[in-house]
Amino acid sequence: MEVKKRSTPILPWMRSPVDVNQFEACALNLFPCLDPRLEVALDKMGFSSLFPVQVAVWQETIGPGAFERDLCINSPTGSGKTLAYALPIVQKLSTRSVKCLRALVVLPTRDLALQVKEVFAAIAPAVGLSVGLAVGQSSIADEISELIKRPKLEAGICYDPEDVTCELQSSVDILVATPGRLMDHINSTKGFTLEHLCYLVVDETDRLLREAYQSWLPTVLQLTQSNEESLFPLANSFLSSTFGSLKTIRRCGVERGFKGKSHPRLVKMVLSATLTQDPSKLAQLNLHHPLLMTTGKRRYQLPEKLESYKLICESNLRPLYLVALLQELGEEKCIVFTSSTESTHRLCTLLNLFGDLGIKIKEYSGLQRQSRRSKTLKSFREGKVQVLVSSDAMTRGMDVQGVRNVINYDIPAYIKTYIHRAGRTARAGQAGRCFTLLHKYEVKRFKKMLQKADNESVPHYSVPSSSIESLRAAYNSALGKLKETVESEASRKRKFGSKFLKLSRTKPTDRRKG
Repeated sequence: MEVKKRSTPILPWMRSPVDVNQFEACALNLFPCLDPRLEVALDKMGFSSLFPVQVAVWQETIGPGAFERDLCINSPTGSGKTLAYALPIVQKLSTRSVKCLRALVVLPTRDLALQVKEVFAAIAPAVGLSVGLAVGQSSIADEISELIKRPKLEAGICYDPEDVTCELQSSVDILVATPGRLMDHINSTKGFTLEHLCYLVVDETDRLLREAYQSWLPTVLQLTQSNEESLFPLANSFLSSTFGSLKTIRRCGVERGFKGKSHPRLVKMVLSATLTQDPSKLAQLNLHHPLLMTTGKRRYQLPEKLESYKLICESNLRPLYLVALLQELGEEKCIVFTSSTESTHRLCTLLNLFGDLGIKIKEYSGLQRQSRRSKTLKSFREGKVQVLVSSDAMTRGMDVQGVRNVINYDIPAYIKTYIHRAGRTARAGQAGRCFTLLHKYEVKRFKKMLQKADNESVPHYSVPSSSIESLRAAYNSALGKLKETVESEASRKRKFGSKFLKLSRTKPTDRRKG
């Protein structure tokens, strides 16, 4: 008896999406209703035309759609999603008269938030708007000074602290934030309020709806609705039990300082290259008459100009095949993906022990400090580093210009991971290649996985056997050195752990004596 495959229920509004492919790229000087100041800013950024996804979103926001529905945008990596939401938000806010926080963009990682902030910072000042950043691993005191404007106090006059707090104002119109730091400001920063928020963007939605990130969403939704009307009852109980009384809830009816105008609806825009279809996850967003915008009929889409290849490796010789492939690619920018931070560290160490390959190779993973990762990424962007060995920390949304090749050293477990990895190349209409190193037993699984993205056949890529043989001696030598390096690192960790354990066991009285 044949067992029927269980299908995931699809929400009704997801069954009839708007196909972004129906829209054509539009020249900047022909783009309808675009503020001339923004046209100049985009021209300075090097844009002569806008991509289909940007045209489609503009139609639903500034055009006839007029932000009447919340938008869910499922579009391939590198298709221009960031500017697709940044441009209409900046255009809409360009007519504001009073400065306050009106647009919030939430992203899962610090590096991604920095990248998105740069896009907003390139266009927002042209129309008199300010953009702020709230991310972890940076000084929260410095952030507060940039986000909150304090009243000027005259020397020699005694002020009531409550009056001073009331006069605190936002210094930014748009805030780009990561969930953890956003919650820090909501709970602790005096003068930080979401009561005037008009636009909420959830970028990389499927990742931000995971359990680890969930607490920020009900909080934001609760703080951006009126006191008298609760559309999100679960958030009420969550907030009251977790945070007690919060003072930044949006006022009902008339907005202070806005001449009798009522609050606008909070418009939500959610985006991903692999947008979830899980009804329970999407329900958390409390979407208003949502409109799904996607590229083609397939849920999973690869960049249009991406070439995918598979490279079959002999058992235990995968590093050799990788080195031979890197030598063939020369100095072209390349990202090598592994399955874990530990694998990333070991592979990068091994590659750098091969001797002079004529290629600068660096590690980029969650094991490193943020300052080191930022420095590495900067060098890679500037071309000082040709190859980045990375864990999946870099798969989501990161945009580095000129990446010609992506190499999957470890086969990705899911099609979503493959799409996000491959999406680091072939961006913005450029060509790119994705190579996947496979053992023979992995070929069938790889083929089945790519069929989900309508990719039926992936050509085989060959590395000359002479190239493999010429590297064997260097490989054996590098393996020996790697073993010594790993043992040395393990020894340092044990010593540090032992020292830390001794300190933690030291009695308070003993510490005072010392």
